[in-house]
Amino acid sequence: MARAERWMRRARNALCLCLLTAGTVAATQPAPPQPDAEKDAYPSTYAAPRSKPVLFTDATILDGAGKRLDHADLLIRNGKVAAIGHQLDHPADAETVDAHGRWITPGLIDVHSHFGTFALPQTSADADSSDVTELSSPNAAGTRIEHAVDPSDPAFRHALAAGVTTLQILPGSSVIFGGRSVVVKPIPVATIAAMKFPDAPSGMKMACGGNPKGHFGPLGRAPNSRQGEFEIMREALLEARQHVEKRQAKIEQHRERGGHEEAVRGGFRDRDDPDDEALMDLVEGKLIVHVHCYRSDDMARMIDLAREFGFHIGTFHHASEAYKIAPLLVANGVCIATWPDWWGFKGEAEDGIRENAAFVDAAGGCVMMHSDIPVLSEHLNIEAAKAAAAGRRAGLSLPPEHVIAWLTANPAKALGLDDRIGRLVPGYNADVVLWSGDPFSVYSFADRVYIDGALRFDRALPPRPSDFELGRSIMRGAR
Repeated sequence: MARAERWMRRARNALCLCLLTAGTVAATQPAPPQPDAEKDAYPSTYAAPRSKPVLFTDATILDGAGKRLDHADLLIRNGKVAAIGHQLDHPADAETVDAHGRWITPGLIDVHSHFGTFALPQTSADADSSDVTELSSPNAAGTRIEHAVDPSDPAFRHALAAGVTTLQILPGSSVIFGGRSVVVKPIPVATIAAMKFPDAPSGMKMACGGNPKGHFGPLGRAPNSRQGEFEIMREALLEARQHVEKRQAKIEQHRERGGHEEAVRGGFRDRDDPDDEALMDLVEGKLIVHVHCYRSDDMARMIDLAREFGFHIGTFHHASEAYKIAPLLVANGVCIATWPDWWGFKGEAEDGIRENAAFVDAAGGCVMMHSDIPVLSEHLNIEAAKAAAAGRRAGLSLPPEHVIAWLTANPAKALGLDDRIGRLVPGYNADVVLWSGDPFSVYSFADRVYIDGALRFDRALPPRPSDFELGRSIMRGAR
């Protein structure tokens, strides 16, 4: 009992610190950038299938925008949310789904996965051949994780069946600059291009703390310390900023001579170096930056780095000690993507607390749940339920209509897609989950999952296992 009391006292003290100092920390990062609209070198070929309108009636709806509607209706048409409210007209061409006793939410969004590059179940051979990270250098900024993703990974299908309609695949965290992420829809297709979210802004993965130095240090290579990591970051970013400045000076000279800026911009690359070019995009604010960090001091240092080089950190991932610097995160517009538990599973997480997400949320911060390992993407709703329960035990009011944003609206914002997904409002993509009951109950299941208005999963139909899960008949018969 004494141990439980100490834990709750610690939680209350942390909450008081968050709330008392909220708003007192000056912003140090640049404002969040507008996602770059330049042409994608590897464009999406995704096309939403044609689908008939669907009218859901008499449901409990969490719209992702903070509202709960009881005994309400939802109409989706032409891949979009058409209407939401009470006693909607019944279009003659629409399928009607009686949702009495069931709940509806926007499709869930997983901002941190390694699907297709780090599959489970894992054997020693799989571990040796993992494509989650390019490990030849601490700087792999020029790589793109989409060039490694295997769309046949069964994790995509399992996530879809659990209500996930959008997910970001990130490079791993063993290097400082991990490369570009990719945002996808977890649908059964043969190529990454066919599942790639059209026109999604590009993200860049960075990592601080124990992982990079823990990988390279034992190999006798830099970095082998936190200060070494920071020096490598600064050296690479200084070079990238110098090249940006040189290129801009050439563009200005060309403009003064009457040249057309856009026609020549691509010709002013000072080096044919993909790593440097990616970091040039980073310092110009063209990339959404996702940083692997656990400790509060590491996160504060990364915010200092962003201020020095003029880029904006969008999300700290894992962020076990985010509650310690919640006002700093709020002042700088930085989201956190975290777990509801996992405290103490490694040294950097030893000061994590169950209430981490709830306390950052209470301070006005942007909070999300994430999976990281494939199996957790199947349980994001329960991950959020656990985090919210910890907050309620500490005295916070966290109703379902608020908590659902941790899985929908907030990750949509973190991915630069909050004008298209994450909420059930007219005009948004019809990414919809029909739940058998309260989505934050362990007894509920995703009955139906729609992406862009098309039914992609139906629990009433027989499951369709992937080729990987079917196995080989010759092996099944062997004894």
